Amino acid sequence: MRPGRPPYHARMAKLLFPLRNVPEDEADEVRALLTRHGVDWYETRPGPWGISAGGLWLRDAAAHAEARRLLDEYQQARRERVREEIREHGQPGFLELLRERPGYVLPRLLAMIAIIALMLALPWLLLR
Repeated sequence: MRPGRPPYHARMAKLLFPLRNVPEDEADEVRALLTRHGVDWYETRPGPWGISAGGLWLRDAAAHAEARRLLDEYQQARRERVREEIREHGQPGFLELLRERPGYVLPRLLAMIAIIALMLALPWLLLR
């Protein structure tokens, strides 16, 4: 290793912010935050079959501490902002959530109905 140069592992890319289940507005805000503060980052997109979630990566692992501090401050401010919005407007109801995110609600609702139907029908099927 040459003097004055960080070890190789300190220069490797490091995952800062996984994008699984992250709302697009939050991901956009984090991208803007990193860019505004001059953090050298890049993004990987989710895989085609949903196995990998994608994420925001730091090109230089040595910048992780500072980027993590910025991200922690941002997430604390966002958490307070969202809590205040919930206090003002209340939690979204079932129909509002169904209207906003049908791809999230419908599969879960169908799974619950299937489980309940199976639990009700299984004793009769087994006792035949």
